[in-house]
Amino acid sequence: MEMIPIIIFTVVLTIISFVFDKKKTLLGVGKGIRMFVKILPTLLSVMIMVSVVMYFVPKEFLIKYLGDNAGAGAYVFAAIIGAVSIIPGFISYPLAGILVNTGVSYAVISVFISTLKMVGILTIPLEAKFFGYKISILRNSLAFAGALAVGLLMALIYNL
Repeated sequence: MEMIPIIIFTVVLTIISFVFDKKKTLLGVGKGIRMFVKILPTLLSVMIMVSVVMYFVPKEFLIKYLGDNAGAGAYVFAAIIGAVSIIPGFISYPLAGILVNTGVSYAVISVFISTLKMVGILTIPLEAKFFGYKISILRNSLAFAGALAVGLLMALIYNL
């Protein structure tokens, strides 16, 4: 249901684009389809892996360690998981949706996504080759703290 407005909006814009320039629109749609087909095997394999993990990880475990009653530990746990994971965006957002549906709060999800996108513990050696270890560790530390601050802010907003 939530996707219907986005689909309608996309179709309308595509039709408008087609009216203005048929050739560019067809090229763009073709390129989009080729890109989708190219990432489809990766998307499906990761979704299958996530589904299998979510099947074996009991809902009670997620609620215990990431739910509202987990307290500050949920934020730290989500931050650590996000900081050490290397998951592409097209997988992390559906995963976040699954976690929300199992009872994980938006505040904890915001910490997870923020650290996932901004903190790269496993990629520090690569980053250090370009910026040096001091800057890499400083940037990752500040991003980690910032993600926790975002989670705190989200918790305050959602608890108003």
